[in-house]
Amino acid sequence: MSRISQTLREALKEKNYIVEEKMLKEIDIKPCMGCYTCWIKTPGKCIIDDFGQELVSEIINSQLIVYLTPVVYGGYSPELKKVLDRIIPLMLPFFEKIKGEVHHPKRYENYPKVLALGVTDKDNQEETVIFKELIGRNALNWYNTFDGSVINIRNDSLVTAIAEALEGRI
Repeated sequence: MSRISQTLREALKEKNYIVEEKMLKEIDIKPCMGCYTCWIKTPGKCIIDDFGQELVSEIINSQLIVYLTPVVYGGYSPELKKVLDRIIPLMLPFFEKIKGEVHHPKRYENYPKVLALGVTDKDNQEETVIFKELIGRNALNWYNTFDGSVINIRNDSLVTAIAEALEGRI
């Protein structure tokens, strides 16, 4: 992943982004306990005192978030899934209906754009479809641009694949 991460970082810098990288495998972030304290008792703030609290603040104050993750059975890595569970304080605990579906309303006026890049070394079209559908479902909860693609490191040129993934999305 480091080669992919470096190529992505260089491409973002070429587009004048200030890049700050978080290697989730190296950060101690506890899993969400499902207690909903962040919605009820301490609105907008998780009670787990770890880097997850700082990460929530960094995410909401960013213009662009890039999820670079291995595709795991059509989903995100366990580390990224843990972070996504921990950012529920970014939404309100209430419900509203949008296009016939129930969603949580926004807590903040603006949310960052999100680009999810799944990395695989398999030619598994079903996993790719599931990953893109997952991204689309997550986008509904952020009320913002949330897009992504899958890069096959066995078949794709990294530079070309990343350039194509960024084109028109950021």
